[in-house]
Amino acid sequence: MKNRIKVLRAMRDVTQEQLADSLGVTRQTIHAVESEKYNPSLELAFKIANYFDTTIEDVFQYDA
Repeated sequence: MKNRIKVLRAMRDVTQEQLADSLGVTRQTIHAVESEKYNPSLELAFKIANYFDTTIEDVFQYDA
């Protein structure tokens, strides 16, 4: 699953660590999701979208 987390973080000048702390996960989790090695749970996907004040569809793109 593709995502725009790195772009969204850059737009807000937020580090992986800051995002992870805000979402209650580890920096390694953010890194794994961002590098597309791990698909987040639905709950984490919603948290990420809410953090960036956008929709899940704007953050994640499913490529079949």
